[in-house]
Amino acid sequence: VAIDELQPIKPRYKVVDVLVGEPRCDSLISQDEEDPLGLWQENFKQFRDIKANGPSSVGIDLSLHGFTNVYGLPEHADSLRLKDTSGSEPYRLYNLDVFGYKINRRLGLYGSVPLLVAHKPDRTLGVFWLNASETLVDLQYSNHEEGDNGPTVKWSRLSPETNVSWVSESGQIDCFLLLGPSPAQVFSQYAQLTGYQALPPLFSLGYHQCRWSYDDEEDVKSVDAGFDLHAIPYDVIWLDIDHTERKRYFTWDSKLFPNPIDMQLHLQRKKRKLVVINDPHIKADPHWPFFFAARDGHHFVNDRDGNVYYGTCWPGNSCYLDFSSSRTRSWYASQFSFDKYKGSTESLFVWNDMNEPSVFNGPEQTMPKDAVHCGGWEHRDLHNLYGFFQHMATVEGLITRSGGLERPFVLSRSFFAGSQRMGAIWTGDNIATWEYLKISIPMLLSLSITGIHFSGADVGGFWQDPDPELLVRWYQAGALQPFFRGHSAKQTKRREPWLFGDTVTSAVRSAIQQRYYLLPYWYTLFHLAHTSALPPLWVEFPKETETFIMDNQYMIGSALLACPVTDPGVTEVKVFLPGSDEVSLKFYGGGTLTLPVTLETVPLFQRGGTVVSRRTGCGSCTAELQLHPFTLTVALASEGNAEGMLYLDDGHSFNYRDKKQFSLRTFTFSFFTFSHYISYCTVSMMSKFHLVALYSAVQLKKAISSQMANWSLWSFWGKRKLTSNLL
Repeated sequence: VAIDELQPIKPRYKVVDVLVGEPRCDSLISQDEEDPLGLWQENFKQFRDIKANGPSSVGIDLSLHGFTNVYGLPEHADSLRLKDTSGSEPYRLYNLDVFGYKINRRLGLYGSVPLLVAHKPDRTLGVFWLNASETLVDLQYSNHEEGDNGPTVKWSRLSPETNVSWVSESGQIDCFLLLGPSPAQVFSQYAQLTGYQALPPLFSLGYHQCRWSYDDEEDVKSVDAGFDLHAIPYDVIWLDIDHTERKRYFTWDSKLFPNPIDMQLHLQRKKRKLVVINDPHIKADPHWPFFFAARDGHHFVNDRDGNVYYGTCWPGNSCYLDFSSSRTRSWYASQFSFDKYKGSTESLFVWNDMNEPSVFNGPEQTMPKDAVHCGGWEHRDLHNLYGFFQHMATVEGLITRSGGLERPFVLSRSFFAGSQRMGAIWTGDNIATWEYLKISIPMLLSLSITGIHFSGADVGGFWQDPDPELLVRWYQAGALQPFFRGHSAKQTKRREPWLFGDTVTSAVRSAIQQRYYLLPYWYTLFHLAHTSALPPLWVEFPKETETFIMDNQYMIGSALLACPVTDPGVTEVKVFLPGSDEVSLKFYGGGTLTLPVTLETVPLFQRGGTVVSRRTGCGSCTAELQLHPFTLTVALASEGNAEGMLYLDDGHSFNYRDKKQFSLRTFTFSFFTFSHYISYCTVSMMSKFHLVALYSAVQLKKAISSQMANWSLWSFWGKRKLTSNLL
């Protein structure tokens, strides 16, 4: 559905660069009555918003008949299933810098994806509202009687429905209805519109160590050595704003980081990487060549009077790059070339923060809505796209830097629909409490539903100091989530994993090591997410209504079910094992299992009928994974069969795409015979495989109970018995 005005005062903004494909449809045109005022203005605290083009809001009301479970609309620190907003605040989509955001609230956070997904046992559909201005979404779940208005209706029934109201401040009505009918088809239809998840370089799926900030080069080398000393694998160390010369991005503090290339070469020799921060605000320093090049090149956002807009952020008085301009994005991307970004190497990658954008002295700590971008568009029209555009420009800069050969890694705090094409995002400035650990799971599941699979939360909490038990549980949870980074503010105590005593060090080491063992499975999942949608828990079990409201456990792909421990002092957890419709109820079925846990254990189950690829060891980083053979863990279904996949490529280049250089293997176990075939392979990637025998469903039933007979308990931190070898 596309609706625009016939004779608007000014053309309405149409979102660009988000869609990669668009179905053919007819446009509808409406004509509003002329606004006799001609000019509106709105006051917010000490700020005045001049609406030069008058009122311009658009909206649509939809009734989703038969649906009482809807999801999506990130980013909010709230439950996975969206709540009824009758008589309360709507879900707000307006990207903001919200430090220590409150839990169970519907106010806007760092990013926005205006996709809503509705599900019932026999149908799934999606509503994609393509609008980048401030948007409010109201939901009302209802049951009403049908069939009591006359003899023409032969029967009466309760018909549930969900009423959805979308209202955006400006822009066009541009609404896509994704008809499914299956969950996977809805996700595929959405991905065909906005793109699939980018295939990340393998190192970025390892563990990342970050802090605001590591003090200097010696501090970086000391932390790096600490991981080796304590035999904890990691791949990337990060530098925050204090590594720069007076908060000027693309620079290095000459006293603290006098030899940045030598520091990166030190990391390279250990096959590790460096990530540095690069924010969108530019220090207003007329003696800095970068600033006056951006100013003289007209690359900054203007105020409503046509002058360069000035706001306050980390450097103090700052200007903001206008990433909505393709010309500015190209200029910014060119700044990452080695000849311009002095002190950078091919092992340096980038982190975009504060890109909502954050303006310390602005309304709601962001840019005024009447600021003006290229083409004369007001900021109100494209606010939620600002971080998306910076993310896009940074990714293009790293790709161009490598001559188009190497995959980039760029983390962004702000995002919009389509951000999955660029890389990773995270859930922002969380707090070191059990409540924030618990809420991180539904927040990440909501992102996954909207196609953004490469996401994570700051392990340990960004603000405040976690107690040792919380820190361990957060590492265990983070190891079972796509993006895995420990991060903390400089006002907190140092938090390297070996600073809390041997017990904590051992538990954290084990969690990180197990993450590395599972990287072949994770990497295969990202291959699948890169070419098709990667569904969450209820999508795998669409008819099991118990899963519709669950957000404390989830699927990792289609083979593993994870239930991280998110409460303090627990000695047992309850895990729901779905899948009662997959096997004969006479012997097997889903149910709730009570499982004992210790500080060293986390419930992880492998689904019957699957084969999961792991590595037998991990070394010190992902580059050393190839030194270890694969382990194939087979969990038999009730019929005695199992199947799994393994994707391999060089882990860093675009050769998988441009030269089709990759290997895709399928493993099957059927009729007591284990076999594998290579469905696609253009490079030699021969490896040694170990086959691991797990209990079959029948053996599990005899050993424990029929409740978990279709699931094999994966003692995540335990050892395996190798029963045979495959070459």
